[in-house]
Amino acid sequence: MIEPVRPVALDEIEAARERIKGTVLRTPLVRLDTGPGGPDIRLKLENLQPTNSFKIRGAMNAVGRLSAAERAHGVWTVSAGNAGQAIAFAARAAGIPCTVVAIETAPQTKLDRMAALGARIVPVPYEVAWQAVTDHAYEGMDGLFIHPFDHQDFITGHATMGLEIVEDAPDVSAVIAAIGGGGLITGVASGVKAKKPEVRLYGAEPDTAAPYALSRREGGPRKFPDWQASFVDGAGGQSLIPRMWERLLPLLDGAIVVSLDQTRAAMRLLAEKARVIAEGAGALSPAAALTGEAGEGTIVCVISGGNIDLARFCSLVAD
Repeated sequence: MIEPVRPVALDEIEAARERIKGTVLRTPLVRLDTGPGGPDIRLKLENLQPTNSFKIRGAMNAVGRLSAAERAHGVWTVSAGNAGQAIAFAARAAGIPCTVVAIETAPQTKLDRMAALGARIVPVPYEVAWQAVTDHAYEGMDGLFIHPFDHQDFITGHATMGLEIVEDAPDVSAVIAAIGGGGLITGVASGVKAKKPEVRLYGAEPDTAAPYALSRREGGPRKFPDWQASFVDGAGGQSLIPRMWERLLPLLDGAIVVSLDQTRAAMRLLAEKARVIAEGAGALSPAAALTGEAGEGTIVCVISGGNIDLARFCSLVAD
């Protein structure tokens, strides 16, 4: 049975922080040099996590809460790469099997890392993977399904990042994070708003795949009609599922849509000014912050991941 949607409570987040602290890093928050008169942007460097992505927070919390009976059957998930790596990492640490129903067009780097962590890979087309995400089911899978974004324990793990942000940047005015399925920003917003409800939360999407922005404009979960695949493979879904719309509605203050060129420019800026290698999804938040749409004050940008092939990275940031 799928658990009903409910808010993430502060005591759950605090418990998750204790549960995952032996493995998950408290990542640094560093200032981005935006030049004279530029916005005050701080980078939450989740690309420095053991799997180079924020997803390890949710994975370690979700696997850490499994009962002995649930562990005996192992776990499975659906992923384009980062969730699969994180859940495979957590499963290996717990000594249980893991299967990933993987989008077959995912970067080979991510597929290789999932396999290296011991996951069994079941490659499927994007549409099949998205249907499994929507249905919370895929024929032939054994074990417990850990949803890559619509999972209470997964989201609660991500919420620990929100606590770190308000502790390390008490002057924060706004937080921006990429939206793919919506689990990252639901968690971050839950943690931030639990401590500082006045902080503004914005979701960032590429203009080739912006279902959340469309859903906000039209007042309900929508499918993005002109979706295009791009190097921003860790964010920008084809649609926003109704359960995630329900989670996001009370937490987010807006959506910021950026172009692929703006995202590439942000990847280059992060490398030049902060020596940070971010994948496409990881650069969406600073690209969004640089538009000015998040308003004044200190803006924290979640650099959600750095899982990108170096040759691909270099080709994207080259002038």
